This record gives sequence, structure tokens and C-alpha cells, in this order.
Amino acid sequence: MISVAEALARVLALGAPLAPEEIDLDQGLGRVLAAPAVAQLDQPPFDTSSMDGYAVGAAATGDSLQVIGESAAGARFSGVLSAGEAVRIFTGAPLPAGALRVVPQEDVLRDGDHIAITEDQSSLFVRTAGDDFRAGDTHFPRRPLRPADLGLLAAMNVPRLSVHRRARVAIIPGGDELVPPGGRPGPDQIIASGDLAIAAMVERAGAIALRQPIVPDHVDAIRAAFTAAADADVVVTIGGASVGDHDLIAPTARAMGAVIDFHRIALQPGKPLMAGTLGHQVFIGLPGNPVSAQICTLLFILPLLDVLRGLPGAAPKTARVRLAADLPANGKRQHYMRATLTDEGALPVRSQESNLQSLMALADGVIIRPIGAGPAKCGEMVDYIAF
Repeated sequence: MISVAEALARVLALGAPLAPEEIDLDQGLGRVLAAPAVAQLDQPPFDTSSMDGYAVGAAATGDSLQVIGESAAGARFSGVLSAGEAVRIFTGAPLPAGALRVVPQEDVLRDGDHIAITEDQSSLFVRTAGDDFRAGDTHFPRRPLRPADLGLLAAMNVPRLSVHRRARVAIIPGGDELVPPGGRPGPDQIIASGDLAIAAMVERAGAIALRQPIVPDHVDAIRAAFTAAADADVVVTIGGASVGDHDLIAPTARAMGAVIDFHRIALQPGKPLMAGTLGHQVFIGLPGNPVSAQICTLLFILPLLDVLRGLPGAAPKTARVRLAADLPANGKRQHYMRATLTDEGALPVRSQESNLQSLMALADGVIIRPIGAGPAKCGEMVDYIAF
């Protein structure tokens, strides 16, 4: 069995950024730029006032000035300001020619068309042209675009974006024991649930989840499911990834030309994970237990999807948290223990069995227990991944 770190490195090496496509700016939330966006203008495009007040030249406290006009946002004063004159100005309005600063309206007394400056502050209250960005400046964050990015790109007058295409992820649940939600399970059957959870994780990561029908444990049915998923960038199977007589995913995939890079890792839960390629596709075989499948998706598939959308692939971010209970020594597999966050710290759920979905839904994240870690006492610091 290989380590979690080696398995992740091998999975990431299977992927590459997907080809770029152009989209409208309003569709850009959560997408990743494939090329820098270039500002088409200066912002602000001209010197503007940051206050409501009066634009003046070289005036000082006590000076009396004649108000000769007004400058508002979208309607500038077209004349030239001379000595002894002022222009009524509003926030965001262009600074008139000849003006050097703005005196806030609370610092003047107005009498008809004249003002007297009562207080002289040190600030000019002027936003200079290009103070935010200049034409030709670029924006190229190496992360999914946020609302603030879209606002900036709009101000830069960039109506279209070059972004990496969203990965298409085919999700194939397998097993004679499965029936879909809403179905009537037979005496030896259960409701399929892992595919829905994995699809939700994939969609939240910015990819397109393509849920396939449940595939029975039959070679011809498995082959047909792989063929139906030929347009996907990533093929994810759930179940049938172990080495029992009914675990047919690996031999069927190999018979169709798949190259399996590894099969089984030192991970709890999720030991029977496999990964490789199937033609142009990345192929991931997840364990059938729903908790194992979700942990493997967190650790391997989500970082792979980052690579496909043009980001650096990396392990999920960890934080250091305090343990809220004693833990025994760990064994020969790196253990990801479901836990809730309490005022005292991270508290492991009552059982770490990989079939208990109620405890997966209860958990806020997982505590990472390295291979061979000794007992840990309540209050010790441990690595933790938040969901």
C-alpha cells in the first residue's frame, strides 16, 4: 500500500488544465481565469471628489469665494476655475479644471453665491485619475473568482472572460445490492446514496457532475457504463473497487484499456481506492462504503478538479485544533477521524465505522492521525480538515 501523500501526487499527475473557453462576465463567479484580464481604461478615469463640498484653487481659511457653478457625477462643470472662485461639487464628480482640492461642505459657510472657508483640513479630498488601476493593468488571481473580482473586472470594462472549461465528471454507482432513492429495496438490498453525495461535492468544487444509473455486478453492464461516460473528463466509479469475486471494476476497466496507476492505499477509511487513466480520461475507483467514498473524494478528487480548472493541486488545507478527548495509538494506515468542533476542541464522533452516514452528516471535519501515531491526550494539538 502506498501513502496518502504519494497517492495524491500520483492522482494530480494524471490531470492537466482543461482547454479555455470564453464566457460572459456575469457567468464568471467561481470560475478560474485561463488568461489575465486587461483593464481597458483608467479608474477613476479623471480626478474626482471624495466628498460633497466645494472645489477650490489656492484658497485658505477665512477666504471668501464666489460660487460659479456645479459639478455632479455624470455632469461635470465645463468651465475653468480662477482665483477667488469655487464650484459646488458632489462625491464622484469630476474635479473642474483649475481646482486643486475640495473643501467639505461642513467646513464652509455659504451666503448666496459666496462661501467662506471656516476650517482648512490637510486632506485634498481628491481621488486622482488611475489611482485604482490604469489601462493595461491586469487581474489574474490563481483561485476561483469571487464577487469582488467580478466587480473589479466590470470596472476594468472586461465584458468577456477566458476561463478553463468546467470538468465533466461521470459518477457510476455499482452493485446488485443498490436501488435508487424512492425505490423499493429487496430483502438483500439498500438505497444508493454515495453517488448523490459525491456529485454534490463535485458540483460544489465547480465541476459538472454526470450521475449515471446504477450498474449491476456484470461485466457487460460495466462496459456499457464506461462507454456511456466517454465524453467525461473524469470517470468515478463507486463500489466494486476491492478484490473480491464480485469486484469487477478493475478487471473490466483494464480489459477496456485502462492503465491502473495504483490500487489500495494506507488510508482509513478508503483503503481500496484506485486511480489511473482510461484513454483520455482520468479514472478513479472509489470504495463502496459511503463515508470512505466521501473521504477519498475530499482527499483526491477535489484536488484533481483544481488541477483541471487551472489551479495548483494541493492537499486540503489543515488547521491545528485542540483535542476534546483522549485518542488511542494509531495503526498502519493514516486515519481521518470524523469529529465535531466544540468549545473544548475537536471531539471524535462515537464511531468511526465507514458505513455510518448519520455520523458523517454530524461531523464538522476530520482529525488526521498519522501512521503509527502514539496515544493523544485531551488538550493536545492535532491537524484537522474542516468540511
